[in-house]
Amino acid sequence: MLADLCLFSLDVKAEGRQRHPSGGVSAKEMVIGLEGVELGADGKTVSYTQFLYPTNVLGGRRNTIDSTSSFSQSRNASHRSLSLGRANSNQSSLDTGNEFGDFREYDPNLLDDPQWPCGKHKRVLIFPSYMTTVIEYVKPFDLKKDMNETFKEKFPYIRLTLSKIRSLKRDMRKLAQDECRYEEPTVAMAFVYFEKLVLQGKLNKQNRKLCAGACVLLAAKIGGDLKKHEVKLLIDKLEERFRVNRRELIAFEFPVLVALEFNLHLPDHEIMPHYRRLLQTS
Repeated sequence: MLADLCLFSLDVKAEGRQRHPSGGVSAKEMVIGLEGVELGADGKTVSYTQFLYPTNVLGGRRNTIDSTSSFSQSRNASHRSLSLGRANSNQSSLDTGNEFGDFREYDPNLLDDPQWPCGKHKRVLIFPSYMTTVIEYVKPFDLKKDMNETFKEKFPYIRLTLSKIRSLKRDMRKLAQDECRYEEPTVAMAFVYFEKLVLQGKLNKQNRKLCAGACVLLAAKIGGDLKKHEVKLLIDKLEERFRVNRRELIAFEFPVLVALEFNLHLPDHEIMPHYRRLLQTS
């Protein structure tokens, strides 16, 4: 199914005016920017069988969150051992700072934590019978700067600021919900894909828009039964919203799929926090 999914996008012909991604970086250079992703360049054959599981293994995911969690934990354990093996291999594209992201358990509440904007401007007052928090007034520019500095201290291997990450997520939501009329679960899936790439340290200034667009494209295909003309329309909107080249966007879909280890079927405990926030802010 996943192979057909990617080939379906490759069938879409490039039409209209071509756009170039910010920074003037080619698609080949951006693929290298996705740490640990090999695509078989120069005649080299790369196998991804370690990421594939029988379809019936996914059937148990619909039962309960507990069974989902156990499956996810066993899957993550196997991926950790695979990551260790890849770290010991001679891959020149590996970034040592990104190893922190490979071993970090995904937390859907991490990047949307309401405590981030407060930073050092928050004061907690503890009294005998209760506790309260006071946040002093700070200019938006200073608050944004402090938030990004705090985020950088905690996640030094992530090469994007928290404000830029949230800005990209807002663009993803506007396109998916306002322009394409996708439902909240599809947007939540795109957020999970995108945040996993962010927390693994695979995004940078050059490939951030291509990654965001590819995540929306994958979520739309998994979340709904899109026809060929609907995929073409979505790619047109992604090209316009993120100002990227459609050929590079389509070519970037597979590297993102590999970076996610072909794990597009997400457990409920990863999707639901994003889904609730989307409902609250809609």
